Amino acid sequence: DAHVEAPTAGSVLLAGVLLKMGTYGLVRFNLPLFPEMSRLAAPLISLLAIVGIIYGALVAMVQPDMKKLVAYSSVSHLGFIVLGIFSFTVQGMQGAVYQMLNHGISTGALFLLVGVIYDRRHTRLIDEFGGLANRMPVYAAFFLIVTLSSIGLPGLNGFVGEFLVLLGTFGVNRTRAVVAAIGVILSAVYMLWMYQRVRVMLIPLLILMVWMGVYSNHFLRPMDASVMKLRNQLQARQLEFAQTNSQFAIRNSK
Repeated sequence: DAHVEAPTAGSVLLAGVLLKMGTYGLVRFNLPLFPEMSRLAAPLISLLAIVGIIYGALVAMVQPDMKKLVAYSSVSHLGFIVLGIFSFTVQGMQGAVYQMLNHGISTGALFLLVGVIYDRRHTRLIDEFGGLANRMPVYAAFFLIVTLSSIGLPGLNGFVGEFLVLLGTFGVNRTRAVVAAIGVILSAVYMLWMYQRVRVMLIPLLILMVWMGVYSNHFLRPMDASVMKLRNQLQARQLEFAQTNSQFAIRNSK
């Protein structure tokens, strides 16, 4: 509702910054301060993340309002971020951090598109925009690339983050990864369904999406040190916790 009621600039700010505050807090504070409790809660939180992925996609599929569709797609995308964080693998956590950047760009761009069309037509109902490609062919091509970016097409920014999340999750629990992958398929359904009715875009965001998809190492390399440090902290705290439990068990046995 906050996305729907907010003006275009507010929706872009929500998608690009505010929605990431919770996931940033998990990475920056929750995991370093409570590593063992995070591991214990990981199965439940991963389950909730998968529920969010599927639920957000299913609800987005039935939305007649374009802005609501994009808003519910954010629920699905954030589910991937949380799933990657609580996979506790380097690939999963790196993909989660990268997906935070991807979501802000792709979803922010979609909200900009909705705002542009709403200013011109004063409606956000998807059915009202049929045949727009005939009048705006260039913008239709731009909008297609943004849509494919949000879906996670290889070669665009959305693919790298989702692939790393699924790869990291697959190494921990194959069932979770397979169910989460269904969310990718559903996202393709509702985003392409929307694309059939509306097309527009902005060139700078288009260039950034392709850049992040093809030259992802430019963004992933600066994350390596932080992700590895966090991973090492988690392993060290886990070892310390295991040693403490072992010593406690030995004392009790005496």
